[in-house]
Order: sequence, then C-alpha cells, then structure tokens
Amino acid sequence: MSIIIRQGTAEDLPAVLQLIKELAAYEKAPDEVTLTFEDMYNDGFGEKPLFELIVADSEGVIQGMALYFYSYSTWKGRCIYLEDIVVKENARRQGIGSKLFKALISKARDFGAQRLQWQVLDWNQSAIDFYKKINAELDPTWINCKLTSLQINAFPESGFGD
Repeated sequence: MSIIIRQGTAEDLPAVLQLIKELAAYEKAPDEVTLTFEDMYNDGFGEKPLFELIVADSEGVIQGMALYFYSYSTWKGRCIYLEDIVVKENARRQGIGSKLFKALISKARDFGAQRLQWQVLDWNQSAIDFYKKINAELDPTWINCKLTSLQINAFPESGFGD
C-alpha cells in the first residue's frame, strides 16, 4: 500500500469523522461521539480554525489521521497537543501511525514547539509500547480533569469579579 502523508483538507472530513467513530468504538465508547461534519468543518476550516489534520492517503482513500491543535504553556511557551491519532483497523501494523507521528514531530519542530503532548489510555498497551519505543515520557504524576458540557451548562452563572 502506497501512503502519502499530507496536511488534511476539508474534503477529508467525512473520512476523518468515520475514523473518529472507529476510534470511539475501539475505546468502547461508540455513543460518545456527538461531533458532526458541520462542527468539524466550522472548527477546522472556518474563520478561526481550532485544529489541524495530518492524513495518511492511499490513492485517495484516507487510511489514518492525526488531529492536533496549538496550545500554550505558562512555563514553556508554544506547544502542540495531539488530540488523536487513528489508523483504520485493516491498515494497522504497516507503519502508518509512525509516519503520522513523525510528520507531527516535524510540524512541532517547524512551529518551535517546546512540548508535544497527548494522552493514552492505560489499557492501550500497543500504543504505550510505541510511545516507549520513541522515548516519550509517560508521566504518572498528572491527573486528567474535565467538565462535560452538561456540567458546564449546569454550573451557576458567574461573571468576572465575583
């Protein structure tokens, strides 16, 4: 299979959304994806893009993707956060994930990123093994925190200065 790694475009979004759904099923959370094509189009290719994509293209068929965004550290400065890297199940074990990751590292280097950061589920041993192989730090000292949209919307209204 011949693979071209390239910057993702709006035309890639249907395939990318399918990959996201495939990832959710793999992570045993298929009903958690509420994102729509329109959301992705507006958020990735609208007036103020919030994310970018790198895709693995095989003769016009998207085999994998890396979705990332720029962030800022109060201690380090410019950073990139890898939200997800996904390869179609039938295309795994062919080096596509490594190629996507290398392309993202190149993007981080060109951007002057002081840190490239991501998360991995503690049961995803194949991903953990890959990250160890590339000498990534697996940091057990940080705890992930989040508020869901339900929690955000249920939070009492408060303005600045309260």
